[in-house]
Amino acid sequence: MAQAVLRGAEQPDINVGVRCKRAAQATPEDLLWADGLILGTPENFGYMSGALKDFFDRTFYEVEGHLKPLPYGVFISAGNDGRGALSAITRIANGYPFVAVQEPVISRGAVSEAVLQDCESLGATIAAGIELGMF
Repeated sequence: MAQAVLRGAEQPDINVGVRCKRAAQATPEDLLWADGLILGTPENFGYMSGALKDFFDRTFYEVEGHLKPLPYGVFISAGNDGRGALSAITRIANGYPFVAVQEPVISRGAVSEAVLQDCESLGATIAAGIELGMF
């Protein structure tokens, strides 16, 4: 799913800088650099991954008061329905401040070709919106 999002964001007709990092490698500096953000996670026990939660824990106070509102989107690979992970991400994102600009992409069960297309569209839409100054 992450590779599909990246493909969408890096389309040749969209001219934005893109960093694709695992949550464990992402830093406060990455957030301060960014003009937008796409968060992805598996659903673990009805919640976001521990790595994504750790990212939030490590970066929140480092960027507090320094971060402009960032447009963001979410994709989740869910074993259940994804609602628990999405709810937790949404609550935390509101405190950063991140501003949701796209509906989340949630794959329930096996990742289908349609979900991968939705992920690619998510990446392209957010990147194009940033390039055009829509967000």
